[in-house]
Amino acid sequence: MTRFFDEAGTHVPVTVLSLDGLQVVGQRTQEKDGYVALQLGAGSKKAKNTTKAERGVFAKANVEPKRVVTEFRIREEGLIDIGAEITADHFLPGQKVDVSGLTIGKGFAGGMKRHHFGGLRATHGVSLSHRSLGSTGQRQDPGRTFKGKKMAGHLGQENITTLNVTVFRVDAERGLILLRGAVPGSEGTWVRIRDAIKGKTPEGLPTPGAFRRQGEEAAPKISDEPVEDVAVEEVPVMEAAAPEASLAEAPEAAPEEKGAE
Repeated sequence: MTRFFDEAGTHVPVTVLSLDGLQVVGQRTQEKDGYVALQLGAGSKKAKNTTKAERGVFAKANVEPKRVVTEFRIREEGLIDIGAEITADHFLPGQKVDVSGLTIGKGFAGGMKRHHFGGLRATHGVSLSHRSLGSTGQRQDPGRTFKGKKMAGHLGQENITTLNVTVFRVDAERGLILLRGAVPGSEGTWVRIRDAIKGKTPEGLPTPGAFRRQGEEAAPKISDEPVEDVAVEEVPVMEAAAPEASLAEAPEAAPEEKGAE
């Protein structure tokens, strides 16, 4: 994560996401598969660490092996050619998106940390049990603890979707997407980005998407302002951009330059 100041001078914390070689590796059609979707892959993977079946899929698509592959359901008119590379300007500044990722695992946690229980009294009559769970069952009838009762247990390491996250800025040349606030996941993980299902589609959104076909040169820079200091304190995460979604991995933080004395 890093921060910027908007036109009004307001401090805006942002999460920097990077599209790492996001390409279309397959299509799902109504005639052949019974539904319409795009299969996207991101990241790089050694061929020796890729299964034989996966190598066949990537070879057919004429793309290098991908570390992460996922599907996004789309409309039939939103299909993109296999091998095309999704670019960061697939999303627009100010657009609302939904971000899904695997939350940070925090191990075994008590009821107060896991479920925000208030705890017991911290005064007379409660000895060394201030953070305990309290009663979990009933009396003679039914005389048991119901399944699903909120109790101590494993916290984190869950797939969470954060809705209506605002796109603060995009840098198509460097493949960066800057989102307001935090997103699920930790440094080095991957996330999925899609158009907000509860938000209105903004005007000017590229249809079926912003992409470069195989063999085409990189598109010129699209962002309104250059992003010069996002290489510091960035959060690697992944996202895939399909006509309605996207995958990305944040670049590693660049070492800070030593100033001349």
